[in-house]
Amino acid sequence: MRVALFITCISDSLTPEVGRSTVEVLERLGHEVVFPPEQTCCGQMHLNSGYREEADRLGERFMRIFDGFDTIVAPSSSCVGTMRELHPELHGRLFEFSELLVTRLGVTDVGASFPHRVAYHATCHSLRLTAIGDAPLRLLDAVAGLERVELSEERECCGFGGTFAIENADTSTAMVIDKCAEIAASGAGVVTAVDSSCLMQIGGRLSREGAAVRTMHLAEILNQTAA
Repeated sequence: MRVALFITCISDSLTPEVGRSTVEVLERLGHEVVFPPEQTCCGQMHLNSGYREEADRLGERFMRIFDGFDTIVAPSSSCVGTMRELHPELHGRLFEFSELLVTRLGVTDVGASFPHRVAYHATCHSLRLTAIGDAPLRLLDAVAGLERVELSEERECCGFGGTFAIENADTSTAMVIDKCAEIAASGAGVVTAVDSSCLMQIGGRLSREGAAVRTMHLAEILNQTAA
């Protein structure tokens, strides 16, 4: 299958390893991944801040750039959710990474090996907008050596919410403190999610607290293989 990668702003600017892992996992499974270099933002921050006209322009640009691709993937449920909201016709063409693997390609075991205790944080957009269900859990459970530990409040928001974390900093901080306490209590050595933005929020707080827990995007874990 030929798949177009929508990298997202955060992966492009801050977490390039997430994009690389997405590509490498898909290529390992025998798929061709292409990268339209003209791509830019999906318009999520504009939409969240009330700038619908600007978001619509970015959405139209996305549609022009990815025209002709039957399958598009992004390692971010929030960006996928935004584009589907702006352009419902993208349903069936634009997928979040775990959704593409499990729902579209019918794959749960990608040949990964990661012998660590891992906690999964279900991000708000993955629950409410993209509705990817248990796809990330099924992928994690198929990773050799991985022990998945459940969080008591797996679906509780981490407090990021894009511009919410800026406009409501005190509330956002209180939420991420609760989330990090839950992660620490789980005994996990790694916390994962399908959105780098949420992992950035969680990882920043864990670092401030000196916690011995690292954050990894789901794509990074799935890209780990035995030597």
